[in-house]
Amino acid sequence: MIKFLDLQKINLAYQEEIEENLLRVFRKGWYLLGDEVKNFEEHLKAYTGSPNIVGVANGLDALRLILRAYIEMGIMQKGDEVIVPANTYIATILAISDNGLTPVLVEPDIHTYNIDISKIEEKITAKTKAIMLVHLYGRAVFSEEIYRLAKEYDLKIIEDNAQAIGAEWKGIKTGNLGDAAGFSFYPGKNLGALGDAGAVACKDDELASAVRAIANYGSHKKYVNRYKGLNSRLDEIQAAVLDVKLKYIDADNARRREIAHKYVSEIKNDHIVLPEIPIDDNEHVWHIFVIRTKERDKLQQYLKDNGIETLIHYPIPPHKQQAYKEWNDLSFPITEQIHREVLSLPMSPVLTEKEIDTVINIINNY
Repeated sequence: MIKFLDLQKINLAYQEEIEENLLRVFRKGWYLLGDEVKNFEEHLKAYTGSPNIVGVANGLDALRLILRAYIEMGIMQKGDEVIVPANTYIATILAISDNGLTPVLVEPDIHTYNIDISKIEEKITAKTKAIMLVHLYGRAVFSEEIYRLAKEYDLKIIEDNAQAIGAEWKGIKTGNLGDAAGFSFYPGKNLGALGDAGAVACKDDELASAVRAIANYGSHKKYVNRYKGLNSRLDEIQAAVLDVKLKYIDADNARRREIAHKYVSEIKNDHIVLPEIPIDDNEHVWHIFVIRTKERDKLQQYLKDNGIETLIHYPIPPHKQQAYKEWNDLSFPITEQIHREVLSLPMSPVLTEKEIDTVINIINNY
C-alpha cells in the first residue's frame, strides 16, 4: 500500500536530531514556558519575517486567541462579522463562532479552491471587522485588492496559515501578509509536531502580549490575571521537535513542488481535473495535492483496490454540517461541487520515484 502520508518515515528522517533535543528537554526537567519554546519562537520569527510569534497548543486555538485578543482590546465585539471562505476546514469557522462573532461565508475560486477575492467586497457591511483568509491546500491567496479593502473599510486581515507554511506572495511569506495569522503544527502538516501544536504570528506588539496572556490563564504574571483566559500553551517537547524540522521545511516543500509538477505533467486522464500550478512556484507548498472528478467515490475505491491510499479534504462543507444546522438550507454551489468531487493523492517529501510513478500509471489506466 502506498500511504497517503507516512508520518513515521517523515519523522525518522530527523530521528537523531529529534532524539537529541528530546533528551535535552528530559534532562533539563522544565516542560512548559521554557527555553525550547523561546528558541522555536525566535527561529519561526526569523523564518516568517513576523515581528511576533507566540507558541500555542494548536491551530484552532491560534485563531481563537487572535479574535479573543481583538475583543479584549476593544477592536471587535460579539456580533461583529468576519468574512471567511465557505470552502475550508471547519476549524476556521469554529474560531469565529466560538468568540461570539458572525462568520460570513464567501464562495471559492473553482480553479484555486481559495476564497474568490472578487466576491469579498459585496459581503462587507458596517459590522464587518475582519477578513480571514485560508491558504487552502498550501496555496497562498492574496492580492493588492485585499490591502485596499482592509484600508478602505478598516478591516483586520487574519490568515489561517495551517496548511501553507513556507508559501509566499511577492516574496512575503504567508503568516506575515496580514495583521495576524494562526499556524497549525498538527503531525500531518508540512511542519508537523509529534502531537498538537500551533502558533500565532502578528505585527502588533499589544496583540501579541494579549494573546500570550490569554493563552496562559489570562495572566502576564503568575497568579495575576488580567483576562478570563484559557490554557493553550506550546510545550517544550513539541517546540524541541519543531525546532529541528523547521530547518528542513524549505527542502521538504521543494520536494513537494517536484512531486506536484510531476503529477500535473504526467497524469493524463480526461475524467480528472488536476490542480492549477501558480505562475510563481513559491505561492504553493502542496500540503495536499487535490484532484477533482465527478466519479470521486468510484475512483477512490479503484485506487484503494490498486494499493493507493487517498483521503477526501473535505467530504462535507461547513454550511452543511449539523454543528451549523442554521446554515443547512444555504446554497454555495461552487463549495458544494468541490466537496463532492475532490480527492487527495499521496503527497509527502518521502514519497519515492517508484511510488509516484505507480500512482501516475494507475490513474492513467483508470
